[in-house]
Amino acid sequence: MVEATITTQTGRLDKVLTTIFPQYSRSQIQQLLEQGNILVNETLQKGKYKVKAGDKISLTEPAIKELEVEPENIALDIVYEDDDVIVINKPQGMVVHPAPGHEHHTLVNALLYHCPLSTINGTYRPGIVHRIDKDTSGLLMVAKNDQAHRSLAKQLKDKTNLREYVALVHGRIKEDSGTIKAPLARSPKDRKKQAVVSGGRDAVTHFKVLKRYQDYTLVSCCLETGRTHQIRVHMKYIGHPLVGDPMYGPKKTLKGKGQFLHAAKLGFTHPKTGEFLTFEAPLPEIFEKQLAYLDKTNKIK
Repeated sequence: MVEATITTQTGRLDKVLTTIFPQYSRSQIQQLLEQGNILVNETLQKGKYKVKAGDKISLTEPAIKELEVEPENIALDIVYEDDDVIVINKPQGMVVHPAPGHEHHTLVNALLYHCPLSTINGTYRPGIVHRIDKDTSGLLMVAKNDQAHRSLAKQLKDKTNLREYVALVHGRIKEDSGTIKAPLARSPKDRKKQAVVSGGRDAVTHFKVLKRYQDYTLVSCCLETGRTHQIRVHMKYIGHPLVGDPMYGPKKTLKGKGQFLHAAKLGFTHPKTGEFLTFEAPLPEIFEKQLAYLDKTNKIK
C-alpha cells in the first residue's frame, strides 16, 4: 500500500491523483477508484470528489497480471527472411507487441506462430528490436535469435542503420530539406503524449520535401534517433503536423485510418554475413489514394 497526505494540491480527486501517482494515467486512476483500490480518509470516493488539504490518500496497487503471449495464425507480409532476421511490412492498424489490455492479434503473436524469435526482450517483446506505432505502416526488422538481436540493437544505438519514412503533413514547407534537433520526453501536460521538453532525450530527424500541394506537403524523414512518436512530434514542432494524426494533428484533417506515415525504407548490416541490406516497401493503398485525390483537388495554384 502507498499512502500520501494532501498538502497543497486541491481540486478533482482523479486529476490530483495523476500528480501524486504519475505512473498511472487518468483512465487507470479512474479504474482504480472504481475497483476500490484508492481510498480517501479510508473511504471510497468518486473521481469528482474535491480534495482538501489534510486528506489522506491510500493506494493499494493491483496485482500484476501475467500476460500469456499466444502464437496466432495471422498472415504476414514478409519482405525478407533467413535464419537470423526477418523483415516485415507491417500493416496500418496492427500493434507490434502485446501489452495489458491488448494481448492478442499483435505482430508478435503472428511472428511466434511463424518462426522462433530472440529471447532478449523477454516474453512480451521477443525479437522486437525497434517499433513503429499501431497506425504507422511499413518495415520492421525482427531478430530470430539472440546473436542477431544484439547486433541489430547495437546498430540502432550506433546509428549505423537506415530508417526512412514517408509522411504527409499539413501546410506547405518552404525549405527543400532540413534537420530537426529537439529533445523529447513525456509531455508534462498529458502523460499519453510525447513533447519537446528541455532536458529530454536527444532526438534528431532529417526531412526532405518530395512534393508540395496547396495545403499539404509530402516529405521523407530519416531518423537519426528513434524516440517514441519522434516524427509525429517533431513535425508538429515545426508547424507541420501529420495528416490524420489523432494525437498530435489538428481536428480538421483528411480522413484516413490514423496518421499518414509509412516506414518506406530500411537498411542494416546483416548480423552474420556483414552485408548491408536495404529494403523498400510501397505506400499502402489508402496512402496512394489520398495522394491521387490531392493531385486532382489540391494542386498549387
